[in-house]
Amino acid sequence: MSYPFFARSQRNWLWLMAVCALPCAASPGLAATVVTLPRVDISTAQEDAALADNLLSASQVDQSSARMSRLSSPDAASLFRNQPGFSSYGGGRLANLPVLNGMADDRVATVVDGVRINPACPNHMNPALSYIDPDSVETATAIAGLTSVSNGGDSLGGTIDVERADPRFARHGKILFTGRARGTYRSNGGGYSAAGSMTVANDTFSLRYNASYDQSEDYSGGGDIGRVGSTEYVRYTHDVTLGVHKKNHLLVLTFGQQDAPREGFANQYMDMTNNRSTYVNGKYVGDFNWGTLEARGHWQRVTHVMNMLDDKGGHSTTKGMPMNDDQRSAGYSIKATIPLARQHTLRLGSSFDHEGLRDWWPPLVGSMMMGPNTFNNINNGHRDRLGHFAEWEAQWTPRVSTLLGLRNDLIMMNTGNVSPYSWTGMMSAADIKAADNFNNVGHGRSDVNFDVTALTRWKTTDSLTIEAGYARKSRAPNLYERYAWGQGGMSSKMIGWFGDGNGYVGNLNLKSEIGNTASVTFDWHDPTSAQRWELKVQPYYTYVHNYINVNFVKNLSPNSNQYIFENHDAQMYGINTSGHYTVWNTSRYGKGEITGVINWVRGQDKVTHTGLYQQMPLNGTLGLNETVGPWTGRAEMNFVKAKDTVDSLRNEPRTPGYALLNLNGSYNWKMMTLTAGIDNVLNQAYYMPLGGILTYDLKHDGTRMPMPGMGRSFNVSLSATF
Repeated sequence: MSYPFFARSQRNWLWLMAVCALPCAASPGLAATVVTLPRVDISTAQEDAALADNLLSASQVDQSSARMSRLSSPDAASLFRNQPGFSSYGGGRLANLPVLNGMADDRVATVVDGVRINPACPNHMNPALSYIDPDSVETATAIAGLTSVSNGGDSLGGTIDVERADPRFARHGKILFTGRARGTYRSNGGGYSAAGSMTVANDTFSLRYNASYDQSEDYSGGGDIGRVGSTEYVRYTHDVTLGVHKKNHLLVLTFGQQDAPREGFANQYMDMTNNRSTYVNGKYVGDFNWGTLEARGHWQRVTHVMNMLDDKGGHSTTKGMPMNDDQRSAGYSIKATIPLARQHTLRLGSSFDHEGLRDWWPPLVGSMMMGPNTFNNINNGHRDRLGHFAEWEAQWTPRVSTLLGLRNDLIMMNTGNVSPYSWTGMMSAADIKAADNFNNVGHGRSDVNFDVTALTRWKTTDSLTIEAGYARKSRAPNLYERYAWGQGGMSSKMIGWFGDGNGYVGNLNLKSEIGNTASVTFDWHDPTSAQRWELKVQPYYTYVHNYINVNFVKNLSPNSNQYIFENHDAQMYGINTSGHYTVWNTSRYGKGEITGVINWVRGQDKVTHTGLYQQMPLNGTLGLNETVGPWTGRAEMNFVKAKDTVDSLRNEPRTPGYALLNLNGSYNWKMMTLTAGIDNVLNQAYYMPLGGILTYDLKHDGTRMPMPGMGRSFNVSLSATF
């Protein structure tokens, strides 16, 4: 599907909107949801957001940190960068994969506008958060560890939920015409972004059009590292939202399309050379005498193409390596919230998600290794998840409340027979044998998962609240963990979202992971309504049965190995700490506030007795926020300890510790907001602990250089609303 407005001239139109100061985010606001970003016209929180706000394990972000994140990066995952328990990894600058309490990627339930989106790529280059730009995000929720069953199943580490704003409506008899626009420039890589939206509405109907454009060349690392190849990107997005509001009923339909013509991945052998997503989302919310009903439905098609950009040698009909994916997903979710009494609330829900995937690698003209036939990696595979839950929330006394939830998920998976590039020849011998073995057995698998969450919240005093609980969470394997069959050196190296240069093979006999988590959160806070100070400390422990890790298969080269996914037992434990303190608050000097976050996690494989892969070392952020009239500012220091505890089985690289200074400020007048900042002020050279390795160096000279972080960048943004 294509539309005329996807023409190349769209980027000029978007920039014209920004330069002419049409609408954009200006004045900050705060709603009752877990994380409300600094935007205008915050909508009323819904029941599930209010529930999340009652969980101390849910994180809140200050507006200054969110503003800095929006200015620094076009990746929506960056909005959570200073949240307790959160980290991220990935080589693409539009598509970092989230990590909560040491649990990464598919172990985190990532939801965009109520839709659980699965990556349609053997390298997970198009995860859920890549389908929404930060300017479109109205609310963003991160719940680490103890997650209510109504916030989703088929996950272990927690839930990340981002939402666009609900449609706006005019007063009775009036017409509303409003909008926003934003233009951003980032010096490192010469990146720029433009975003805007317009809304026309009366008291019953609302129509909104939203568009964004993001582009950057390769960035430069700090110090004398120089340019980091395969880090460029281009992305543009369009969506139209129709809202209908009648008394106590709201219906919302969103139609959208996103294109990413290219995105470099420095820690992968491949780059993304095209990714198109076309989708329809629907939401209905109604208030009745018995309670509230929320129903959602979605359909999405993703066409995804990988090959090699110029930094890796480029691609044509005779060079490179084409890899294609076609994913179709559809589903629904229904949730009823029923007040049983003034102190009791019952939530009942049902959901279904279908993922259909075809992953094939066309032959390369004239290549003996990649031809003469098509390599069928996932042949019409599907992963269907049917889930139901019941959740009971009770307020026993003004100081004691409980939450108990039960959930069941049935995951059904299957795929067709596969084929290598060639059924003859020594170059394809390993893949020929693997394809025969795969095709000679049944592929259908079903997993029946059962989740439990039990929480108690006790306001011991006016200044101390304690939340303690237990959660049993489960996750079934994804399509690639179960069905990636290729055992040749090249074919297995194309599988893996870890950015480590190794090769991975799926395992039909994998079982579902079962995580048992115990956690307690201590929340000390100002007993007055001024909320001058707060300190949260959250220790946690998780034991995972059948944790999907790897076993060693063979050496592929002096610096890369082949592994097969295998169930092990594992444990994770750690402490998340966050707090803030108002240093001054006067009419003359404004409000000054110190904020801080410290995270520590340790993961261990109980079979291999190594550290779990991609666990963030001790890290923290110390920030100072200042607000004086229309001026706001933030200075922050990010501290990361040296990464010494690694997964030696996978040759995970060690990285030195570092500290980064970032500055940010904004000035708001009337409908305009000017924001400016400097990232990595001292141009510190550093390497990302979860970034994997530069596969370009691994391919050319065999070294395993960790992924360098970005050097100094001067960023500026101009936004407006009307």
